Amino acid sequence: MVRPTVPTEVYESGDSALRVVAISEVSESNWLTVHGLADWLENCGAEGLHGAVPTYDSVLVEFDPVLVSARQVRAFVKLGLLELAHAGESAAAPREFDIPVAYGGEYGPDLERVAEHQGISVEEVIRLHTEKTYTVRCLGAPAGSPMMDGPAFPKPVPRLKDPRLSVPAGAVAVAGRQAVIAPATAPGGWCVIGQTPLSLLNIRREPLVPYKPGDILRFRRISTEDFGLYAGAELEPLELDRAELDRAELSPAASGPVDLGAQP
Repeated sequence: MVRPTVPTEVYESGDSALRVVAISEVSESNWLTVHGLADWLENCGAEGLHGAVPTYDSVLVEFDPVLVSARQVRAFVKLGLLELAHAGESAAAPREFDIPVAYGGEYGPDLERVAEHQGISVEEVIRLHTEKTYTVRCLGAPAGSPMMDGPAFPKPVPRLKDPRLSVPAGAVAVAGRQAVIAPATAPGGWCVIGQTPLSLLNIRREPLVPYKPGDILRFRRISTEDFGLYAGAELEPLELDRAELDRAELSPAASGPVDLGAQP
């Protein structure tokens, strides 16, 4: 995938960060540019750069003002954009993740609310939510939540008037034209339509979550009866699931959540 670059504007953000904003009218090109720039900055080896945090159309470039000046960081940014544009840098192939989800009931208390607001049935909400793949656009709060473009609902989904004080880890939610999964328990005002029993967050792992921007997620409906069978299993890329399954097939005692993850 060749990364196009688009016009950008650079703003100071305090005395130790710059915010680079992509300003084209094409949101996909803006997203590719800021994530390509973030990858380049993370790997350029420039002294004094702490990190680059990309969102949908901007990237926050953090630096140590003792070691490097804002003017020098601007030069790094310019160089990164030039290299991306002229070299046609290719992004690594995205990994894919399968997300089993129990919809409705105690797992998705807002499913019927969303269906009523959209003027469609509960089954249609689930169908629209599971029929597409989702690109992780950026990581948000809490705990590296995968922020994604939402399903093809007829209308944007309004947030709850009274946010919940506690939304469980694994909650699958929608709001506006976006979709998300909560890796950790936290307050929230998005409409929760389901829950995955898989664990997304591992505080003993680096990175803390297994996916990154650009990776692909796909939601798959499971029954409430099967929810407990997956509980405690960690989310892994599909290729790792396949390897686990290959090993499991060689084991006479094979059983458990990872095995079930391969069922259609």
